[in-house]
Amino acid sequence: MRILLLGEYSNVHATLARALRALGHDVTVASNGDFWKDYPRDTDLSRKPGKWGGVALAAKVARLLPSWRGYDIVQLINPMFLELKAENITPIYDFIRRHNRHVVLGAFGMDYYWVSTCVEKKPLRYSDFNIGGQLRTNADALAERADWMGTAKQRLNEHIAKTCDGIVAGLYEYWVCYHDALPGKTVFIPYPIELPDSRPQPYDGKLKVFIGINESRSEYKGTDVMLAAAEAVAARRPGDIQLRLARSVPFDEYRQMMDGSDVLLDQLYSYTPSMNSLLAMSKGIVCIGGGEPENYEILQETALRPIVNVLPTRESVETALCRLLDAPHTIDPLKNDSIAYVRRHHDAMTVARRYEAFYQQL
Repeated sequence: MRILLLGEYSNVHATLARALRALGHDVTVASNGDFWKDYPRDTDLSRKPGKWGGVALAAKVARLLPSWRGYDIVQLINPMFLELKAENITPIYDFIRRHNRHVVLGAFGMDYYWVSTCVEKKPLRYSDFNIGGQLRTNADALAERADWMGTAKQRLNEHIAKTCDGIVAGLYEYWVCYHDALPGKTVFIPYPIELPDSRPQPYDGKLKVFIGINESRSEYKGTDVMLAAAEAVAARRPGDIQLRLARSVPFDEYRQMMDGSDVLLDQLYSYTPSMNSLLAMSKGIVCIGGGEPENYEILQETALRPIVNVLPTRESVETALCRLLDAPHTIDPLKNDSIAYVRRHHDAMTVARRYEAFYQQL
């Protein structure tokens, strides 16, 4: 198949592309590299700052459009798959829809269905937008609500969702939102991870805790709370714990910085591990974050439970860290189980075959 992957989130498309190519497909990735993370791509769609940056990107896309025809599959990372205004993306999507066999929408992150479902229906006990029945009122959550609800972005998202051929959700949370609205075309396929050859570093008595901080999204994703919890534990037990911080660094640097860590703190408000968490787990790093029962259920996993699940509070994170420190004999088994979990459910080749089957079904 000829496949065009448009846009990028957290290395999903770049990783998927390599695996699909290994299966014999002709795959092109066109993206902005997910901003400063700078993931690999075949065609660069990054936008320079300011109004003229938008004009230049629009002109580049106009030149590329003739080459974005005749694909068997075009997969969009998000309704906002380009750094353009939603109203300007709509005719580009319509062109792509007309001139290619099938279009697939990725449910991989921030969009109207995610925001509106968490705000209005609240099917999750907690999320980026709610804690129980209460809506979160941090600046990021309010800004995303204003950005996606009752706006051109909502209209674009609904238009694509209703006219595309299929929707792939990469996490349980996103599957809940889209399956509720569009059950006939929504499928769940786990995120793809390329498994490293290296073995985990055995625990040596000092818990090396890694936390990656996106400076612009720290409060929204909960890394501010997780960092405060880790700092509090480190202050009480300075000889037992070592903090390692990565602040808004490119992906290759981020990946190298986490090497040798015992624990990753990530995704406080999530039910599930993210791409960054899964990458860490593939290296034998224990994830403290999202590991709710629903995550295992959608994967049909009944044995492996390697994620140290926490509730979205500082106290819960502190308790999780202290429990690991007080039970050091559990750390190396969790590391090994983390690798086994990623190998079983997220190996890039296994995931690519699931995409291949879904594409062929379309």
